[in-house]
Amino acid sequence: MQYQEFLDHIYQKYSGNVKLELNRMQGLAADLDNPETRLRGFHVGGTNGKGSVCAALEALCLANGLSTGLNTSPHLINYTERFRINGLELNFQEILESFQRHEKLFEKWDASFFEITTAIAFCIFAERNLDIAIMEVGLGGRLDATNIFSPEVAVITNIGLDHVKTLGGTLELIAAEKAGIIKPGIPLVIGDMEDSPRDIIEGVAMAKKAPVFRFGKDWTARINSDDADGISFDYSFGRYVYKNLQANLIGEHQAVNLGCAITAFLLYAEKSRLSLSECAIRKALLNINWPGRMQLLSRNPVLIVDGAHNVHGIKALKRSLDKIYPNRKLKFLLSILADKDYSEMIHLICSLASHIYVAQNQSDRAASVEAQSAEVNKHQVPCTVCDSVAAALSLALSEATENDILVAGGSLYTVGEVLQAYHA
Repeated sequence: MQYQEFLDHIYQKYSGNVKLELNRMQGLAADLDNPETRLRGFHVGGTNGKGSVCAALEALCLANGLSTGLNTSPHLINYTERFRINGLELNFQEILESFQRHEKLFEKWDASFFEITTAIAFCIFAERNLDIAIMEVGLGGRLDATNIFSPEVAVITNIGLDHVKTLGGTLELIAAEKAGIIKPGIPLVIGDMEDSPRDIIEGVAMAKKAPVFRFGKDWTARINSDDADGISFDYSFGRYVYKNLQANLIGEHQAVNLGCAITAFLLYAEKSRLSLSECAIRKALLNINWPGRMQLLSRNPVLIVDGAHNVHGIKALKRSLDKIYPNRKLKFLLSILADKDYSEMIHLICSLASHIYVAQNQSDRAASVEAQSAEVNKHQVPCTVCDSVAAALSLALSEATENDILVAGGSLYTVGEVLQAYHA
């Protein structure tokens, strides 16, 4: 079975099986001899920033001599991106062999696409006998397939309104779902969030006797500078004080994400009696591999791709762009999903935009160009409608001067299509 044949098969046969529950995953894992029980490491949830925290944890662990398995979602271009061992994507053949070896069990449990992907990660990571597994929550937390994993440290980055039809329409309801990853006695790191959802999370942690390490109270990460090459920030957590840390991620919001990762790593290191090196930590932050998130692809003209795909993420993107390119009007390439609050997302973007190129990405959840362009027109920003994301990128670059700034995104699906077109 070749790559595209496999992808078509797994999407067509299993993508309709989505059901938020843990019974199927628990039964499937039991039939697989519970590979997740042979793993230790980190479980990362939250509305935004999960992937950045996971990628930073991978870099921190590798720089300190630990072998790692990283499982994230979704992928931007290739399914293999969801699985990394020691910083490198898994070979497709190894993923395929794991899938074929266990497909009868996937069929038995009527497993979903995401449950299958999570099970493959658990199996391969356990077979490799890795020091660390880093698991990113897919959706919510309490009923997410990854939640059968019991980590050494858990992280909840932040709480924002996203997936409201599934998780609930208030920050408090969403916080309760995210708090479902908290395990009895397992340390929890929480990032920057409003008081009300944080109170929900800390209440669950208290009930489960899980120690909490909160941003702004137990640890701090303060941005010093933010430009197109990355950020500089100061970090402190008890006796650990690191001044002027440099990281290769762009965007002031990444200071707190990286602070979450450093805090979780330090807690793990203390728990495991791992020898710590400040030099290794500094080196790790300059080698984080996380494409598609405020990623600079070109300087003349400036081309940035960013995966911000909800209002919370767009606000963070806007703050970063305001800081890096003050008093500048920017061009945008947008394709947003229909189940997002694209009206408010476009409203925020239009305050920065001199021109917007609108397309419809290949996701079956994509908003139509008519719906998106209608929102842009409300704000009287010049708008060009294109047949595809690739066509929009080609047109935008052909019309750009060397001093223009073009930001492409609105969805991780869009980012993937931009990266594929740009590197074609």
